[in-house]
Amino acid sequence: MFESLGNKLQDILDRVGKERQLTESQVKAAMREIRMALLEADVNFGVAKEFVAKVSEKAVGQEVSGSLNSGQTVVKLVHDELIETLGGKSIQPELKTEGNVWFMVGLQGAGKTTSTGKLALHYKNKGRRVLLVAADTQRPAARDQLEVLANQVGVPVLKVADGETSAETRRRVDEHLKTDFRDLVIVDTAGRLQIDETLMDQLADLQTAMQPTETLLVVDAMTGQEALNVAQTFDARVQVSGLIITKMDGDARGGAALSARSVTGKPIYFAGTSEKISGLDAFHPDRVAGRILGMGDVLGLIERAELADIKAMEVKKPGDFDLEDLLTQLRQIRKMGPLGDLLKLIPGMSRALPEGFNVDEKQIQRIDAMISSMTLKERRNPKVIDGRRRKRIAAGSGHSVQDINKLLKMHEQMKGMMKMLGGMSGKGPGGKMPKMPNLPPSARR
Repeated sequence: MFESLGNKLQDILDRVGKERQLTESQVKAAMREIRMALLEADVNFGVAKEFVAKVSEKAVGQEVSGSLNSGQTVVKLVHDELIETLGGKSIQPELKTEGNVWFMVGLQGAGKTTSTGKLALHYKNKGRRVLLVAADTQRPAARDQLEVLANQVGVPVLKVADGETSAETRRRVDEHLKTDFRDLVIVDTAGRLQIDETLMDQLADLQTAMQPTETLLVVDAMTGQEALNVAQTFDARVQVSGLIITKMDGDARGGAALSARSVTGKPIYFAGTSEKISGLDAFHPDRVAGRILGMGDVLGLIERAELADIKAMEVKKPGDFDLEDLLTQLRQIRKMGPLGDLLKLIPGMSRALPEGFNVDEKQIQRIDAMISSMTLKERRNPKVIDGRRRKRIAAGSGHSVQDINKLLKMHEQMKGMMKMLGGMSGKGPGGKMPKMPNLPPSARR
């Protein structure tokens, strides 16, 4: 989402960061460029103006700190102010031992029902016992959609009937909890294509009956500045406690997400990062700021590895890296998410990659298919793969013999590189396998 804004800010700060001394006029010129970059990214005008004013005030006459020159100090100030604009410290919804009732509100199409299912999985994995309440009676398929998501996650769902009163819904939830204890109830409420008094009256009535401990507003980042107006209107009627920004993996300019905290005064709890049921991450302002400025997100990368239960793979010695090892590592990496997203979490990588760079995930699937079509003996000793075996592997995986040849050649190159790196590290046998280098261009069928 922030790719365009990030590239512009990085270009500006790259020039500024090289200056050992900055004059007041140079600082002002850089701030004008930053303000234009923010406005072009659809950042709220007031937020952009305040952002630049704060950085300018700190930058002019700023003393050089430690080993930083004046240009680098300005870069640090921009980074710090970006974190503050996004909310400062990461904040999560308050959770008590029991009696947690969360209200999900938002317009139709914002991703409210999907986010409800994602939250259920997120907190079930943390040991919470979740109950979902399908209270969206406006959209015909909403209750069925939530039931499908509940089944995927493995949590129960209580479906509100047409015409059911708010008091009746509360009574039914209480009855359910008496026989099936749940410490987190998440209510998916009704939405509209636009805000109207009928919607707000229904939400207020249900909120009074359910007495939620958190009211979470789901905001579609693709709707731009209008999302902020929606947030303020909802907050005025149902007292929103926090935001969930969806479609952060989209190609929107990102201004609404960047402005949300400052305009609404509400913390961003979560960000939707993919359409998958697991595609919901806690929102960390410092990490998002780091990604925007090309500083990566090493902690995010580590967390993905831990979530996917990635373990360092040991090999007897660098030269023993066989196709079985390659297949194992490929599958471990795929557990962590799309490879293109992972690369952008590495510091400096977003600038190193060419504009519009996109990893062909199907290429990895093809390599998986080709290696999976080999016998264990062939994977562990690729030298035995003669012409006849290559034809069999190609037919079994749906690829050509030329594709198999390219795979074997790539493996030999990787094996040689690892042997060289192993010798340079001085670790010898038992050393950890280094990261897999970039794969060659895709071998299309």
